[in-house]
Amino acid sequence: MVTRLISAGVGIVIAFVILFLHNTIVLNIAVALISVIMLYELFNAGRCSKLRLSCILGMIYAAVNPFTITGRLAKYHFFISFIILMALFFSFVIQHKTMKYYRLMYITASTILISSSMGCLIRLHEMDNVNGLAYLVMGLCGAWLADSGAYFAGTFFGKKKLCPEVSPKKTVEGFIGGIITNGIIFVLLNMAYAKLLPTLTDNAVTVNYIAVAVLGMALAVVGTLGDLSASVLKRQCGIKDYGNIMPGHGGLMDRFDSVTFVAPFLYAFLTVFNIYH
Repeated sequence: MVTRLISAGVGIVIAFVILFLHNTIVLNIAVALISVIMLYELFNAGRCSKLRLSCILGMIYAAVNPFTITGRLAKYHFFISFIILMALFFSFVIQHKTMKYYRLMYITASTILISSSMGCLIRLHEMDNVNGLAYLVMGLCGAWLADSGAYFAGTFFGKKKLCPEVSPKKTVEGFIGGIITNGIIFVLLNMAYAKLLPTLTDNAVTVNYIAVAVLGMALAVVGTLGDLSASVLKRQCGIKDYGNIMPGHGGLMDRFDSVTFVAPFLYAFLTVFNIYH
C-alpha cells in the first residue's frame, strides 16, 4: 500500500507540472512519451517485441503524432499517417517469414488506437484558447475520478459482481456509484471553474450544468468499457499488468486504459454540444 501511495503521489506531482506548463511544448512531449511507453507495453503484451522493425515504426508514429495534430505541422498529419501505415505493411512484406498477419493487425490497431486516442488530449487542449485546459483536465478526470468513485462505492456497498471473469473486483454497485460520483464531481469542478476563471483571467463562462452532469456520467461508462477491454486483453495475453513503471499500479497502459476511450468520447461530445457559453 505504501508503495502504491508513493507511486500515486509522484504521478500526481508530474501531472501537475505538465498541466502547469500546458501552454508549452512540454504537453506535447509528455503525451508523446506516454504514448510510446503505452505502445511498448502493448507490443510486449501481444508478444510482438521481436518484430522490431514494425514495432519501431509504430512507436515513431506515436512519438511524432502529438506534434502534427495542431500547429504548423498539422498540414503534414495525414501524409505522415499514410507513410507510416504503408511502412508497416512494407515491414510485413520484409518479415513475411516470421510475421503472421494477425501480428500486423495487432501492431497496426494498437498504433492507431493509442496515437489517435492520446492525441485527443492535444485536440482537447487546442479546441479553445480559453477553456482548453479545462477540457484537458476533464479528459483525465473523466477517467480517473470515476474509477476512484467506483472503488469506494464498491468497497462499501459492492455485492454483485459486474464482470467476475474479466475484473473480479468490479461490482455493479461500484459501477453505478462511479457513474453518479462522476456526474456530481463534474458539476462541482465546473462550478469552481466558473467562479475561478474571472478572477484569474479577463474571461468568464456560463456552464450548462445539465450537459456537464450527463457528460460526467457518460464518461464513467465509457471509461469502464476502456478499463474492461484492457483487462480482457491482459487475460488473453496471460499477464497481470502491462508493465511496472509505476510500482503498485503497473504500467502506463494500466493507468491510461480508461483515458484511451474517455478522451476521444469527450472530444466528440464537445464538437457537437456546448457545455460553456
